[in-house]
Amino acid sequence: MHLTVEEALSVYPLSEAKLIAGSKGKHRIIKSINVMDAPDISDWIKEGEMLLTTAYLIKDSLEDASALLHTLNRRGSAGLGIKLGRFWDTVPEKLIAEAESLNFPLIELPFQFTFSDQMNGLFRAELSRSTGVLQSMMEKQRKLMRLALRSGRSRPLFEAVSEVIDYPLAVISARGEVVFNNSENAPPKLLEGWPWQNRKQRFRIGDKAGFRIPLLQGEKCPGYLLYCSIDPLLLPVEESLFVQGAELISYHIHSGYEDYFEHAGHREFSGLLRRCLNGGMPCSELAQAADKLEVTVLQAPFELMLTDTLAAGEARQGELLRLKEEYLEHPVLRELNAIHVMMDEGLVSLYPAGQHSPEQFRDLIQACFQNLTFNKGYYPRAAISSTKVKPEGLKEAFGEVKECMGAVQHWGTHGNVVHYRQLELNLLLGRIPAETMEKYCNGSLRGLLSREPEYIKEMLHTLEVYLENDGHVNETAKKLFIHRNTATYRIEKLSELLDVDFKKINDLMRLKLVFIFRKMLERE
Repeated sequence: MHLTVEEALSVYPLSEAKLIAGSKGKHRIIKSINVMDAPDISDWIKEGEMLLTTAYLIKDSLEDASALLHTLNRRGSAGLGIKLGRFWDTVPEKLIAEAESLNFPLIELPFQFTFSDQMNGLFRAELSRSTGVLQSMMEKQRKLMRLALRSGRSRPLFEAVSEVIDYPLAVISARGEVVFNNSENAPPKLLEGWPWQNRKQRFRIGDKAGFRIPLLQGEKCPGYLLYCSIDPLLLPVEESLFVQGAELISYHIHSGYEDYFEHAGHREFSGLLRRCLNGGMPCSELAQAADKLEVTVLQAPFELMLTDTLAAGEARQGELLRLKEEYLEHPVLRELNAIHVMMDEGLVSLYPAGQHSPEQFRDLIQACFQNLTFNKGYYPRAAISSTKVKPEGLKEAFGEVKECMGAVQHWGTHGNVVHYRQLELNLLLGRIPAETMEKYCNGSLRGLLSREPEYIKEMLHTLEVYLENDGHVNETAKKLFIHRNTATYRIEKLSELLDVDFKKINDLMRLKLVFIFRKMLERE
């Protein structure tokens, strides 16, 4: 049963009764009803139970009646109903006064109705109420299901869930920040008892009840959902609806593009950045919006980074979210106040440029990769654009990282973190037909290719290492684990066979192109 004393007094035939004392306690919840038929009945009374009696056991002793009243109040009884006309014609004034002082509901029951009449009336009312609650819950569950299946939400997620479940709610991040709140409670009141345990539980907000659920994603808890001003005695089906709402929110946080726990200004700008990169907004409008939102990253030189993994579906989304959190928590990258946005292409990050050299920045990203454990085949890759100085360069930077990422995945070289400048020449030359590349390589190496295969292999490797080390013989010898004189002899012999002068930049460039083309042809 789940009726207040006030509600019970509106149900026939209890509506014919009269509340003669304790009106301030009329909001007590009646969980069950019992009839007094033994002297020690008060010892068996449970919290929320209403006791009905003819006053037989207390008719001759006002002290016993007073003791019963105090015992019932102490044990949390919902109230006492006394049926007049059999042993008492009226309730003693002293007992009425005591009940009033205790704010304990004291009810005068009419003689013409039996206790079973009163109890049946309340049970029918409770059944009707419970049926209505169940029907309401089923309708809310259908609405939640429609919200979950909707491919594109027309309304913000938190407001939509609050409207469907019909309770005000608040969302708190794992850092203790109020992300959303449409209840009447101020943040300090919502955060009482912080930090919280990662389990669902009821709590008090002032004189009202609340229900708190962690928004779990595996073992990690990015935040909490608080339902405010709830009925203190929930039916199990109502509690399950709260859990379903939390699961829906947790799912969208985990799999959606929007970061609900991000700073409000950054979150709004992230949505606009996604729209701009997808071609739905000019860069100039994005720059104006950034100024209004006090996002300063476009006011100075910037670079774009694209991160992706080989995972697919939800696994890919989960890995990218882990990477985003690692970027946000890295002690050096965190200070750059980057903007991160999830897109179909992967995780796009907008960083200010010039804070670190390209090599240092690549090392920072590589360190983030190494801090995380990835399933086999999921290891991430990142591509970094060249530096842009104006907002109009955003789309060009986006094109660079996409092209760069495609080249890295196709060629499989240059490591897991690459800068556009590393591949810029390769990307440009990649447009040359394979036949032209092969003809160029054979023509440039004609003087060497007529020798023995082992000799060709050794001399080509020497030449490649020599070019990679910018023509430094000492470095070449170290990398090949040979004596400097041996390296010098090989270089001189190559100059003779290939008819080139290694002191001329044009000849060095021609040979550098040979090795670039050879690698491209090998991958093809």
